[in-house]
Amino acid sequence: MKKTTIKPALLPTLYCNVFGHNYEVSKKVTYHVKECTCRHCKKEVTTNGNGYLTDLTPKFREINFILENIHNRRMMRLSQKSFNKQNVFTKNDLQISA
Repeated sequence: MKKTTIKPALLPTLYCNVFGHNYEVSKKVTYHVKECTCRHCKKEVTTNGNGYLTDLTPKFREINFILENIHNRRMMRLSQKSFNKQNVFTKNDLQISA
């Protein structure tokens, strides 16, 4: 079975070679890690551990997927803790007036 490779069109590639890529954020993994896609040639990049843009390889896709899951679970846990702190009753709140 042959694998098909997608070749970008000549003009968008030429545009990016001359003027540089025009990246836009396509996915926010965490507050600091983002996945970006070039508007013209559709090249995908992500931020690495040092904050620099690197090509989005399958290895980085897996790292970003796991990192996003950890980040989402942590945010859910923190939001539940803050919700529980808001609903704590004090002794004065529980007094029954006659």
